[in-house]
Amino acid sequence: MSFRASRQGEALHRIKPAFGGASREICFLNRFLRFASLRDASVEMTLGLFNRAELSQNTKGVFTIQTLTILAIALLAGSFLLSLFLTSLTKKLAERFGFVSRPIKDRFSTRSVPLGGGIAIFATITTILIAGALAIKFLLVPGRLTWIGRSANINPADFLGKINQLTIMLLSILILFALGLWDDIKHLGPFFKLAVQFTVAILAASLAEIRVEFFIENKIITSALSAVWIVLIINAFNFLDNMDGLSAGIAVIAGSILFTAAAISGQVFVGGLALVFIGTLLGFLVFNFPPAKIFMGDAGSLVVGFFVAMLTLRTTYYHQAQSGSWYPVLMPLVVMAVPLYDFISVTLLRISQGKSPFVGDTQHFSHRLKKHGLTDTQTVLTLYLATLCTGLGATFLYQVNLAGAILIFTQTFMILAIIAIFEATNKNDKTAD
Repeated sequence: MSFRASRQGEALHRIKPAFGGASREICFLNRFLRFASLRDASVEMTLGLFNRAELSQNTKGVFTIQTLTILAIALLAGSFLLSLFLTSLTKKLAERFGFVSRPIKDRFSTRSVPLGGGIAIFATITTILIAGALAIKFLLVPGRLTWIGRSANINPADFLGKINQLTIMLLSILILFALGLWDDIKHLGPFFKLAVQFTVAILAASLAEIRVEFFIENKIITSALSAVWIVLIINAFNFLDNMDGLSAGIAVIAGSILFTAAAISGQVFVGGLALVFIGTLLGFLVFNFPPAKIFMGDAGSLVVGFFVAMLTLRTTYYHQAQSGSWYPVLMPLVVMAVPLYDFISVTLLRISQGKSPFVGDTQHFSHRLKKHGLTDTQTVLTLYLATLCTGLGATFLYQVNLAGAILIFTQTFMILAIIAIFEATNKNDKTAD
């Protein structure tokens, strides 16, 4: 700007002698050049302001991501360490008081293993969630830690509005935990457990907004569909708790996929719940991975199943601005493909044999794989990989068109078909013998 003004001044001095007495023309030319200089200065100043604003906005965005990342790591690490400590503590207490799972006919476990893992899982989740709710209500909302909210671009009032939903959620977890613990001690009947599960599911769907929409405006219909889904997933993970590290590990993978979907949607609240869940189960898996030193029991599996169902229903999959298509809402079916395959296949097997589908045996998916000569660790890792394969495809549902969605659904079906064919070879070998 200054260089251009000096050149214009020099031009004016050169023009002055040539025109002699033409003072009006010179005056006009002088004013025009000054106006041009001021105009250029204002343009450059405006551009500078826009550049600084853009830089400030980008810096704020980077700062927000960094803060949220730090908070996410702290949440994951805190729940992991607390779960690790509580699982170790409950293991010792269970051994001291004789709260153990003993070998039973037609069951997989052939040794006595302490129960009580569900106590550690329940205690960790509720402790972290209650502590977080109290911190938001008594620290962030009153303005004592406002720098956290500003740096992470989080409005504490939004979280405060979810306190009622969180209370219903914790109450639901408490009821299921009590039901599972009672079943671990007294061995309750299946119909009573189903009745309690449906009661909890309806409570959560209607009062805590834990329900599917499917573009249906009728709350009664969506609550009923959600209750059925919640009970289905609860029992699917209860069925998966048939081998060391299986139910908890698959829940970690499913929770991680759902956390990714929540993060893409910008759902901080749901993402935080998923991180607490993942960290809790990772801490438990340190003692539950084959060979397990502690079992979660029904007190843990019912809570785990409910939490996975809750995450599938609270995560947003439909993005009008990105895909505009409806099929991403089917993401939970793809993520839950392996647990649902185990639940459906073992239920049909028991019914075809004239048995109750709720009576435990060794006909689960994992047991059928183990008959092919796999070790416990190999069987569990195989199911981990199968769940991960279907789950990774599910994460791209909201980014693809209809053809891409069909490919993802086809891939999921083919993975399950390969597993089914592999299972069938054992039966054919026996027939040949």
